[in-house]
Amino acid sequence: MALKTIILLISLFASMSVNAQQNIYSFSITTSIEDWQVINDGVMGGRSESSISLTKDGHGQFSGHVSLANNGGFASVRLLTNVEVNPNSEYIFLKVKGDKKNYQFRLKGDKNQSQSYVQEFQTNGEWQTIKLKLSEFSPQFRGRTLDLPNFNFSKIEEIRFLIANKKEEDFKLLVKSIDLN
Repeated sequence: MALKTIILLISLFASMSVNAQQNIYSFSITTSIEDWQVINDGVMGGRSESSISLTKDGHGQFSGHVSLANNGGFASVRLLTNVEVNPNSEYIFLKVKGDKKNYQFRLKGDKNQSQSYVQEFQTNGEWQTIKLKLSEFSPQFRGRTLDLPNFNFSKIEEIRFLIANKKEEDFKLLVKSIDLN
């Protein structure tokens, strides 16, 4: 009887570790946001402005204004990282509070890739957990979908939040955490 119980407990713990969430990044009141880099459409002559800051509650705040002037239209913030992807991982979980606007979450398996792997998500004005399937991140370059396989890398070297809704608008996205499962 005791042996059966031990075997059951071992298999239970093994299955739990396979499905455990792996934190990619969490914001807190002690977070140093200096590792995050703002990249807006100014790299192409645009006039959008954005920033990343830390709220008094310890949330990351990506905010600013998207401008369409000078063929602009996007604002983004990125983090270079080095996260090993467990072969059993299926989802990215974003804990965010947005402003009822659409955003993109982007991944790169290699920071030197020209393409990003992209999924859009809609915010609802409340705190929410956005669940994005890893295998559904599709390759894009400068807004164009590429004829390449979807995300299938063993690591993540870059993550990015981007807003590009083809309209002039102010925006604010609060982020608690980014997890992999």
